Amino acid sequence: MLQSSRASALTNRRCLGAFVALLALVASGCASTPAGEAPREKNRDPIEGFNRGVYKFNDAIDKHALRPVAVVYHDHTPQWLQTSVSNFFTNLFYPTTIANQLLQGKFRETGQDTLRFLVNSTLGWGGVLDVASGANLPVHDEDSGQTLGRWGVPPGPYLVLPFLGPATLRDAPARIADDFTQPFRWYNADAERWFSLALSLVDKRAQLLPLDRTVQQVYDPYAFIRDAYLQRRQYKVYDGNPPEEPIEDDWAEEALQQDEAAAEAESSPAAEAAPAGEEQTENPPPPQ
Repeated sequence: MLQSSRASALTNRRCLGAFVALLALVASGCASTPAGEAPREKNRDPIEGFNRGVYKFNDAIDKHALRPVAVVYHDHTPQWLQTSVSNFFTNLFYPTTIANQLLQGKFRETGQDTLRFLVNSTLGWGGVLDVASGANLPVHDEDSGQTLGRWGVPPGPYLVLPFLGPATLRDAPARIADDFTQPFRWYNADAERWFSLALSLVDKRAQLLPLDRTVQQVYDPYAFIRDAYLQRRQYKVYDGNPPEEPIEDDWAEEALQQDEAAAEAESSPAAEAAPAGEEQTENPPPPQ
């Protein structure tokens, strides 16, 4: 018994040592930069091959199932009903916004969003009517991913989730936390809950229909959606005022140096040839 406990302790120590060594190796590999070289920009999409495969899968489902339903919903549903459905699901998401406003320390916005949710849930018939906008209460949109970004958590690598679409390593787990603040998460009626989730999905897809032509016209739709998503998330994390990224002008300096070197190379033979020509002009050969 004693020998087995010693053996297990020794095995645990070896595993712990190997794990620490692996972490040290990864950290040294990530932090090391060759001497004289500037640190390289982090790759925001290190698993692009995998993400592109998931993107193709999601795009096939969208083309053959989700988009046709959204088109029928958009074309054959009265506009006032579509607006009411959008208002209802927007109001339903407000408990998530309120919780994250509070976690971010935005107490004024927390009060505004709480009042907006109460007004629309009561006077607006459960959020079907947006009465709060008439009372000049602003519209906010916060989630757990923005809260983590607010407190300094980097977005991490870009991800494409099956059925869910674009995300990041920070935002993907945050969606689970947001799910617990949704009222339908605690609603036990299975049929009504799934119908509401399906209607919410169709409503969101119908709102994106005007962007389909733009996505189809770009050279690389995957890269276009990825860059748009990352920029939008950064914009929302910083409440519309993201920090300015430094402009790298090394290429301009290199181009200027190359132009100067080429100009010097062209002017040097001309400068050497000019005095020789002048000497021949000033001292012509004597006539024979």
